[in-house]
Amino acid sequence: MRLEYGFELSKVDVPKFAVEAGEEIGKLFTLCTLVLNVLDVSKRVEIVFHGLNPEDPARKIDAFREVLASVSDGESVTVDLGRGGRIRNSSAYYQWLGLAR
Repeated sequence: MRLEYGFELSKVDVPKFAVEAGEEIGKLFTLCTLVLNVLDVSKRVEIVFHGLNPEDPARKIDAFREVLASVSDGESVTVDLGRGGRIRNSSAYYQWLGLAR
């Protein structure tokens, strides 16, 4: 399915992003830089990590936190876990993560 639309980041109260557990580590570096740039103009960002195994979201979040900690201003970002779980009648697991400065 393809959906095209336009929006202005400045009009979004809490920008949200999604990361599939199957994504390679390079995507986490890209996501980390994007999130840090967005946090310069937004108070909060939320990310949902998802995958096919229960441990997938946690592994990606651990790697994301490690990348975030390597940035000079990474310690100024607070990270909190949101809701997580399994999508009923599927093999999809997810975990929300909130980030703020």
